[in-house]
Amino acid sequence: MAARTKTAKDRPSYRCTECGWQTAKWLGRCPECQAWGTVEEYGAPAVRTTTPGRVTTSAVPIGQVDGRQATARSTGVPELDRVLGGGLVPGAVVLVAGEPGVGKSTLLLDVAAKSASDEHRTLYVTGEESASQVRLRADRIKAIDDHLYLAAETDLASVLGHLDAVKPSLLILDSVQTVASPEIDGAPGGMAQVREVAGALIRASKERGMSTLLVGHVTKDGAIAGPRLLEHLVDVVLHFEGDRHARLRLVRGVKNRYGTTDEVGCFELHDEGITGLTDPSGLFLTRRAEPVPGTCLTVTLEGRRPLVAEVQALTVDSQIPSPRRTTSGLETSRVSMMLAVLEQRGRISALGKRDIYSATVGGVKLSEPAADLAIALALASAASDTPLPKNLVAIGEVGLAGEVRRVTGVQRRLAEAHRLGFTHALVPGDPGKIPSGMKVLEVADMGEALRVLPRSRRREAPRDEEDRR
Repeated sequence: MAARTKTAKDRPSYRCTECGWQTAKWLGRCPECQAWGTVEEYGAPAVRTTTPGRVTTSAVPIGQVDGRQATARSTGVPELDRVLGGGLVPGAVVLVAGEPGVGKSTLLLDVAAKSASDEHRTLYVTGEESASQVRLRADRIKAIDDHLYLAAETDLASVLGHLDAVKPSLLILDSVQTVASPEIDGAPGGMAQVREVAGALIRASKERGMSTLLVGHVTKDGAIAGPRLLEHLVDVVLHFEGDRHARLRLVRGVKNRYGTTDEVGCFELHDEGITGLTDPSGLFLTRRAEPVPGTCLTVTLEGRRPLVAEVQALTVDSQIPSPRRTTSGLETSRVSMMLAVLEQRGRISALGKRDIYSATVGGVKLSEPAADLAIALALASAASDTPLPKNLVAIGEVGLAGEVRRVTGVQRRLAEAHRLGFTHALVPGDPGKIPSGMKVLEVADMGEALRVLPRSRRREAPRDEEDRR
């Protein structure tokens, strides 16, 4: 008897669980999204034709849709409302991700207590801690409210049961990787489990008009753990950033269907909990009676918010053949570029053979090119052991040819510096409207910018002796 020929339905097919790319054979790495170990076998779907079905809700002109149902409600934390675009929209699902210990659970527990009221109950579900542990944190940060309900569950069915019992307006799940469904194979936190749990909670949120905050783990690279599909399903994705050894915490919007993604919320983490900072520039400055060599101030934009930050540099004689280059809060590549520009275009040759340390104050990270001019001036000030003038800020991008380029938001940066009492600024050409009472010097290249450094007495003394002769 002749062997039966394999049909397309019998042949195995493979699909990437991250991006959905399909292939006829197994591969260790997906050629589409470059993810390892995500190609899995699945049955080839049969070709079917979908017939038109009964319409549940008729289509209406968009102008007749009631938009009041999507009105945002405040979370009670103004800095978080700023990032969300005004607050939480009923039915919205927000994914909050961040490093361990950065303060996600503390912030969300504070939000849970402040948003709870007679008309709006809040349900906080923890899968990583016991209920007593969460209660201790709530006592410490004063997050106790009669309308805040707490449950420790790791089973998806139990979580859905709590929704039927409490009927909350806000659900907080900490975290989505710790909850599993018994109907899906795999350990909690796996791709299938995360997809199932997130999908069930998203459906429940949309049906009930309930806002949901999901805490997500991150990988060692800082990306959100789990399938990429999770970020596509939710409405808002927030990244919680901050150095564990610093007080500053930033909540940055990565995706937002209800607002812009260029807003940043600033928080301060302390022993009593976490509080919003409406004016965080004070964390990044060191107020001194007299200027110190090697320091320069700049204004950076975090989203649409201008923040005044301080750049510090220190140069010492090197004791090893290869001088050290150490940075903290600054990109090493940007600092190396500024050193090369100062040596070649600024004619400062003493930097190449010295150990150089550069850092920011308060744990802020400066990555935008607008801080180039401040970095270069701080390095030049440290090399010459000459302080910059008092109350001076420097704003501008420095090119490899030594030119100072324009950056975005110069007027907002100058207005923030003027509000904090700074009277002088170095900026690229054509800065726009200048705040009254502020002296602005437009510079075209590093040669003009370095002229703000006063000549040291050590350099002026030999010239005076030659003049006398």
